[in-house]
Amino acid sequence: MGSGREGRGRGRARQRADVMVRRAAAGDARRLTRLVRTSGAYEGPYASMVEGYRVGPDYIETHRVFVAESIATGRILGFYALLLDPPELDLMFVADSAQGLGIGRLLATHLREEARSAGLTGVRIVSHPPAEGFYRSIGAEPVGTVRADPPAVLWDRPELLLRVG
Repeated sequence: MGSGREGRGRGRARQRADVMVRRAAAGDARRLTRLVRTSGAYEGPYASMVEGYRVGPDYIETHRVFVAESIATGRILGFYALLLDPPELDLMFVADSAQGLGIGRLLATHLREEARSAGLTGVRIVSHPPAEGFYRSIGAEPVGTVRADPPAVLWDRPELLLRVG
C-alpha cells in the first residue's frame, strides 16, 4: 500500500503507486453524491435508496469521510464514512468503473487503521445485501439482521461486525 503522505483535506493520507486515500473535503461533496447516485449496485429494486441522496459538505465536515483518489487523474474512485459514536461504517462506495481493482480493499484497510487509531475495537456494518460477500471477505462477521423500515428501506439488511482491535 505504500508510505503515508499528506493529501488535500485533513487527516492521514495513504497511498499506493496509483491511488491515494485522503480525508474528504467539503468541495468533494458533488462528486461523492454523483458516485452514490450512479452506483450500479443500486439499480432495479434498490434504486429508491439513492434517488435524491446527497452527501453534503456539512456531512463531510461532521464525519470521518475518506476518498480513494487516482493520483494521475484526481478522479475519486471510492469513499467511505466512519461514524465514531456509536462506531459504524455509514457509507462505502466504489465507482462502477473501479470495481475489481482493489479499491474497496484499500478503503477497508484504511477504515481499520482509522478505527484503530480512534480507539475502536469494532465497527458495525449494516450492509447493502449485494455487498455482504465483500464485507465478509474482509473479515466482517455476521451478527444479525436489520429489518426493513418502509418507506425508507424496503428490504432486510445483513448486520456485521468488523473487528479492528
